[in-house]
Amino acid sequence: MTLPLILGSGSKYRGEILDKLHLKYDVVRPDIDETAITSESPQQLVGRLAEAKARAVETRMSDPEAVIIGSDQVAVCNGDILGKPGGAEAAIQQLLGFVGKTVTFYTGLAVLNTSTQQCEVRVEPFEVEFRQLTIDEVERYVELEEPFDCAGSFKSEGLGISLFKSLKGNDPNTLIGLPAIALLDMLRAHGINPLNKE
Repeated sequence: MTLPLILGSGSKYRGEILDKLHLKYDVVRPDIDETAITSESPQQLVGRLAEAKARAVETRMSDPEAVIIGSDQVAVCNGDILGKPGGAEAAIQQLLGFVGKTVTFYTGLAVLNTSTQQCEVRVEPFEVEFRQLTIDEVERYVELEEPFDCAGSFKSEGLGISLFKSLKGNDPNTLIGLPAIALLDMLRAHGINPLNKE
């Protein structure tokens, strides 16, 4: 019998990925302090926070045995870590700063088996090269998609694709905050595979 699966995230985008993968899961918000530690690299930050989210969910569970997914993402441009813009003006400024540049997204992914206390953490990079954009294009994009809760101020699964010149990475789901190829590989180690018959 496989353990129940829990997504330690309130992100509807991550939930949509699990839905597409035909995985049955519950959602528990981790609610942790996501402040970076001084001298911490982007990769260290997202890896640490992904595991911290999974472990925070473990403390809030009614069933002591489950497989918990934790995930965190940051965007990095010119060495600066960029988070979610929170509003239109910040989103516009963030996107204008990306024009003609490459932005690297790092997504930390943790899978914690509370029964064995085994926790695997991976960090997946994904590069996005932004094309030359006008201010009008950026303002129109922000007006149409309101990407205020997305690191980097865009939704690659929607109109955000119109902002890019090229994409480079193993899995486009990484841009949405949940690298599905890596996740499925990690879940199979715990007996969770959507391709297995129940």
